[in-house]
Order: sequence, then structure tokens, then C-alpha cells
Amino acid sequence: MARAETPPGARAEAIAADYLARQGLAIVARNFRTRHGEIDVIARDGDTLVFVEVRLRTRREFGGAAASLTPDKQQRLRKASLAYLARLGREPPCRFDAVLLDGLDPARVEWERDVIAC
Repeated sequence: MARAETPPGARAEAIAADYLARQGLAIVARNFRTRHGEIDVIARDGDTLVFVEVRLRTRREFGGAAASLTPDKQQRLRKASLAYLARLGREPPCRFDAVLLDGLDPARVEWERDVIAC
């Protein structure tokens, strides 16, 4: 029986989590889901909680990975992060980062910090 291939989005998230861990962040959770949406990666950078959106684009017709982080997507991320923080019962310093991939090449990861205002 043939094994199902890992979807590109899941591969991109794995590349992003590995990259962030190599940069010294501690991965806390992956694929945190709420009714508002999903946070791809949640990590700690020292005392700061980091909500990470992973954006994969294999074609540039619509502006690449950075252009795909629309205002609507940003709003869903904010709401999902509030649900995560409510589970903690406290609100540590936090920020929103994005890991941008134009293709599934681990050597071509772009990490943008503070892409959305908290």
C-alpha cells in the first residue's frame, strides 16, 4: 500500500518550525486550532510568546508569500491568539512573526518579526 505524501503546507510548517528552533526559539505548539482559525506555530523567544504564520507560495503571480498575509488573515490570527492566551490564564509579552517560503527549500526561509501589531 502506498503511503500518502505529506501535503506542501505541512512540509512548509515543518521547515519553519525547524528553522525557528535552530534560531533558538522553543516550539510550544503547532497547528493550534480555534473557531477563528489556526496558528501554525507557537514558540517562545526568551520571555516572549511568538505566534507564527507560515506562508508558502510556489508561484509569484499574486505577489509571493508576503503578499498573502491579508488584513482578513491578520484579524483571524489575532482572534486565534486571544483564544490561546485565554487558555494560559495570563498574558505574557507576545508578537506575531511570519515565516515566508517561496517554495519548499529550507535554504530559502525568510523570517519576518513583528509583522502584525499585537
